[in-house]
This record gives sequence, structure tokens and C-alpha cells, in this order.
Amino acid sequence: MNMKKDNVSLTGRQVRHLRALGHHLKAVVLVGKEGITPALVSTVDECLANHELLKIKLLENCPEDRRAAAYEIAKQTRSHVAQVVGRTILLYRKAENPEIILP
Repeated sequence: MNMKKDNVSLTGRQVRHLRALGHHLKAVVLVGKEGITPALVSTVDECLANHELLKIKLLENCPEDRRAAAYEIAKQTRSHVAQVVGRTILLYRKAENPEIILP
């Protein structure tokens, strides 16, 4: 599930590392009936700037397909989709001063 839109993609080993780190995270952003809006993208962008790794939950009333929503949010925030499980998305974006060191 690497995002190859930007010229840098994650290796399988890096994705597994991110999944392990993200396992215990709580969903910080919820996507509801409005779907992907500019305000949502702005919120996700800000959270990625602060945390590098972010868990997003798609609520039952979200109109978008879960995978399509994951890749659309990732595209708009210049991040990588590390995982899509059920209605939960895990995104990663390297920070200027990264706390997460990828293998």
C-alpha cells in the first residue's frame, strides 16, 4: 500500500515498522457525513506536522470508500498510507525534525 504519487515510497519493512508504532494510537481525526472537506484536510495536515504518524477513523456515515478516502487524504496532505484496516487509516509524513526513525 505504498503511495507512489510523490517520488519517495515506503519499503515493506518501513510500512511494517509504522504499523507496529501505530497499533496503540487512538484515532485523532474522525471523517463523518461531510466526507473529505478542505477543513478536514487542513486538520489532518496540522496533525501530521505535529505527530508524523496519525490514525484516522471513517465513521459509518462517511460517503467515501475507505481506500479511496485514504489515498485522497494522503495525496492532499503529501503523506503515505501505511495501513487501511476496516474503517481506520494510518498515515505517515516525515517531519522536518523526525522523531520516527524508519529502518
